[in-house]
Amino acid sequence: MSYTLPSDVDDRPIAIDGAGVLGRRIASVFAAGGTDVRIFDVSQAQREAARDYVNEQVQRVKTTLNLAGSRTGQVSLFDDLAQAVRGAWMVIEAIRERLDLKREAFGQLDEVADADAILASNSSSFPTSRLIGNVKHPERVLNTHYQQPPELNAVELMSCGKTDEAVIDALMEKIPQYGLVPFRVRRESDGFIFNRVWAAIKRECLMVVEEGVAAPEDVDGMWSIFTAPGIPPFRLMDRVGLDVVLNIEEHYASVRPGLPEGPRKLLHQLVDEGKLGVKSGHGFYNYPD
Repeated sequence: MSYTLPSDVDDRPIAIDGAGVLGRRIASVFAAGGTDVRIFDVSQAQREAARDYVNEQVQRVKTTLNLAGSRTGQVSLFDDLAQAVRGAWMVIEAIRERLDLKREAFGQLDEVADADAILASNSSSFPTSRLIGNVKHPERVLNTHYQQPPELNAVELMSCGKTDEAVIDALMEKIPQYGLVPFRVRRESDGFIFNRVWAAIKRECLMVVEEGVAAPEDVDGMWSIFTAPGIPPFRLMDRVGLDVVLNIEEHYASVRPGLPEGPRKLLHQLVDEGKLGVKSGHGFYNYPD
């Protein structure tokens, strides 16, 4: 049977395993959206610091995420993992980025969490397919990669390879309630979506400076100009024309041996179909006018 959110989901807490920088940010978002939050950490100092952070930041989070009308969820601290997760509809793992610790944590969470609880990892580098060796119910496990909420409020949802797709469907509908914007990662990907894009941008920025092409302030200045209008990459490529983009990519490939062929293969397919972008009415998007 496919997963559905519990009928009493709005009356149940979420639990966060790990009270570090991102754990407390995530806690503040769910508390701002009206859900009670339980925080577990082996360190009392970390637990108390997380509670203080949520109390200090929750009103700002409400304003940033347009949650002003919501009740404020209560934050409770726990030094016992089983007690912390009991009754929670979702448990978010936010512990140190060590594979052995995360595998152990998911084995424990699978044992002590309620049978209908979603088990989510906030790991930015380990896909949950690597964390489920001790998990008996992997169909409820997935990555939920938060960026830096509340300002960066994107959340990437990625299957562990055995996740019930209905779990991801349910979260795609549920988490916008908290001012978050979910994005579905359609296949397992190291770096998810945005971190892969950012890695390429970051690498080229560093190369431009290291090669003496420009100074850091010039790169940042041009970045500010080009990002100010808010035109996203695929819309911009459609404006330029995909045939032109393909020609540019082929030139780069001729002077930089080893560039991956996938991007040019995708562009060739679209160009061969006559999808050139805005000027042809079709590209990555359709332009009926």
